[in-house]
Amino acid sequence: MNLDERALEIAKILKKEYPDPKTELVHKNEYELAVAVMLSAQTTDKKVNQVTTALFKKYPSWEELSSADISEVQSLIREVNFHKGKADRLIKAARIVLEEFGGELPRDIENLIKIPGVARKSANVITQELWEIAEGIVVDTHVTRVSNRLGLTKEKDAKKIEKDLMKIIPKSFWRNFSGSTVLHGRYICTARKPKCGECVLNEVCPSAELGLSPVQG
Repeated sequence: MNLDERALEIAKILKKEYPDPKTELVHKNEYELAVAVMLSAQTTDKKVNQVTTALFKKYPSWEELSSADISEVQSLIREVNFHKGKADRLIKAARIVLEEFGGELPRDIENLIKIPGVARKSANVITQELWEIAEGIVVDTHVTRVSNRLGLTKEKDAKKIEKDLMKIIPKSFWRNFSGSTVLHGRYICTARKPKCGECVLNEVCPSAELGLSPVQG
């Protein structure tokens, strides 16, 4: 089985195991998802969900957020990592969305990444979660770890990993692969103690054959 064939098999297995993966960021609309995604950089979804309830109550839309006092936003999101910088970018993002995009998020990565706080990974999450549009593959810490362990890439840089994956994963699987690999990395192929005995990818995973020590990443 060559790399392309193994990548396809992995994508099929993950789709069967996770037929409809969804983000664990709590949201009711595109505004709330975008804000939550921006807050989630280098912060767990669980922590983001703990702060967004109060944030969305105080600022329920781009309009309110655009005129927010930065110190108040910082206070509401202080439990997430880099909260001061994120507060500044959230307010700037709200203004850009209103002024340049008429209050609605653009549905393509090229324009989404023009919004402060939205990098390519975040843009991929937004397009896939909101509209099931897959222009690329989400690469976070979980996807990085799982893809390396599966031998799908040797890269550590997110952009290079995404390019490698897009070459070997058929586009029809990009949406599912993104979401399912995040969940698989979060709950099965964990960083310190991967649950290889419970993993549906055992037969196609070179790391499973070698045996992972608890500290291998």
